[in-house]
Amino acid sequence: MEFKPEIKYRRLPLVALAGRPNVGKSTLFNRLLHRRRAITDPAPGVTRDPVEMDAFIAGKPLRLVDTGGFKLDREHPGPGGRGPARRGLAGAGNSPVLDDLVVERTLEILKRADLIVLMFEAGELTPEDEEFIELLRPFGDKLIAAVNKTEGGRREAEAWNLLSCGFEQVYPISAEHGDNVGELEAAIIRRLDFSQVEEDRTDQRPIRIALLGKPNTGKSTLSNRLTVSAASIVSEIPGTTRDVVEGSFSWKGRDFLVLDTAGIRRKNKVTENVEYYSVNRAIKTIGNADIVFLMIDAEEGLSDQDKKIAALAHDKGRGIIMTLNKWDAIPQVKNTFEAVCDRIRFLFGKMEYAPIVPVSARDGTGVDKLLDTALKMYRQLSTRIETAALNQALEKWLEEYPPPMGPQTRFKVKYAVQSSDNPVSFIFFVSRPQAVGEAYISYLRNRIRRDLGFSLIPVSIELRASGEKAKRT
Repeated sequence: MEFKPEIKYRRLPLVALAGRPNVGKSTLFNRLLHRRRAITDPAPGVTRDPVEMDAFIAGKPLRLVDTGGFKLDREHPGPGGRGPARRGLAGAGNSPVLDDLVVERTLEILKRADLIVLMFEAGELTPEDEEFIELLRPFGDKLIAAVNKTEGGRREAEAWNLLSCGFEQVYPISAEHGDNVGELEAAIIRRLDFSQVEEDRTDQRPIRIALLGKPNTGKSTLSNRLTVSAASIVSEIPGTTRDVVEGSFSWKGRDFLVLDTAGIRRKNKVTENVEYYSVNRAIKTIGNADIVFLMIDAEEGLSDQDKKIAALAHDKGRGIIMTLNKWDAIPQVKNTFEAVCDRIRFLFGKMEYAPIVPVSARDGTGVDKLLDTALKMYRQLSTRIETAALNQALEKWLEEYPPPMGPQTRFKVKYAVQSSDNPVSFIFFVSRPQAVGEAYISYLRNRIRRDLGFSLIPVSIELRASGEKAKRT
């Protein structure tokens, strides 16, 4: 099978970069991706979350993971000068609990990786290196040893000492300067099986649902109901979920991937490092999702945090469903739902497009409608409008509401194209982008939603003129 870099693939082999802190994992990660994706810094322990990206190396596609660097600290010796070893993340100010989360997540990645590039720094092996090698002995059949910071042959001779540790081959490299990285890439490709790789067709991808909201709004209860599992711990204690818990299920012939996230509280309420870490991961999940189920406690009502979460999802162009959970606990008085909807529409302003669905995650009421709405929303997110049809509609819109003709406000809309789907974005080419007011942009956006079938999702409009910077709205 011939692979092409412009095509997306699935069932990719997984390659993990591992090693103690500050050996250059993130630098090598960026080098292999041919772009800066992971944060690099001289301070150890900068990478905490595993950062995953698809890469195209030596003509082959693979999934590359930069794991959180962790070291094998020695606790203070006990009686007799001995004490147990404790794994933990390097870097000042990291709590033992957070250390354990990073280590646990890193080990999970290493277990499911098809290949592990174990990185060392040029020089003599440290006791920590030796313990690291012992820790990864069970993965010996899928290890490659790379010794970093050997630019110009510096300390390259010492790199070969690793052969005495049982490695069949050692690759001296410089992740920063690129020395010998090509040889390492070739070795990686030789060790991988690409027979299961398939072209990733849009209609075959699982729909990714992120469950977001304040703590204790029922995210884990809904996740467990959807996946028919107990993968997420359910507790009345707010903040029980710390990591992003993934689960899968199918509905009406479509596969879904649900991402149960940590509850997001106001910044001044976040007191523990681990909670800060979890909340950041929850927010990042928005970027990895197609649709956000914004979980709102129907008994407690809306909060400023709900508005902020919704705004983040809107800005990223994600589908958003306002999910009113615990609706079974609300007295079913006439027009109660309409009153709640009016309240939400008032508070969320520009998000009048977002559907509102009442559910009970505990007993399953309303979940069918929630999933049907998600299917309809995903179809809109995946829709592309042909340029000819778009510009035919544009002519009608301009005729019905012509641009202003004042000397300072005059502009001409020449043509438009849809620049992307999921998120849905359009580019309008105009004579004077700076003259286009927000009212006219809102008019164009509303006509796109009404006439082209994007009624349930956010729509981004970019104004562009030849030789000028784009104006995004």
